[in-house]
Amino acid sequence: MGERERLRVVAGVSGSLGSLAALHRAAYEARRTGAELLVVTAWQPPGGDTAHGRGMYPSPLVDFRREAGERLLTALRTAFGETGPGVPFQGLVVRGSTGRALVETADRADDLLVIGAGCRGRVHRALFPSVGRYCVAHAACPVLAVPPSPLEGELATMHRRIGLRLPLDARELMDGRS
Repeated sequence: MGERERLRVVAGVSGSLGSLAALHRAAYEARRTGAELLVVTAWQPPGGDTAHGRGMYPSPLVDFRREAGERLLTALRTAFGETGPGVPFQGLVVRGSTGRALVETADRADDLLVIGAGCRGRVHRALFPSVGRYCVAHAACPVLAVPPSPLEGELATMHRRIGLRLPLDARELMDGRS
């Protein structure tokens, strides 16, 4: 296979726990298939391009792009340490909405797009558009949605309890585990 024909696994990364799980799965799929891993972080000015342009003192766009690049590097370090994913990879910082950036990057029929399935709460779904649904509806390639870890839900429950100043018992963390 030539360089242009190389299989690619595209992973969207925001730095969330779900995106880090998706990144690990994407690295596994790239290793398993001999594909190149493309790690994508999308960015937009706060409020989108229209709102940014109308601001009284809009921040330079280069600052937002740099912050997105730093998020990407932090996610890679968090997921893999200093050694990296163990497969050929590229980090891409793409301007645009997350779903569109991922679909436009994974633009070949033989690509694999790997995303975190995201939060499943009703309030979150009502407030934020689903990147996963957008990708499934618009992608030209297969989309693998990695479900959140059960530990992520337990962590969220603990954060809520701490926020409400409810008592915590560390033994609760061990219930059902041996």
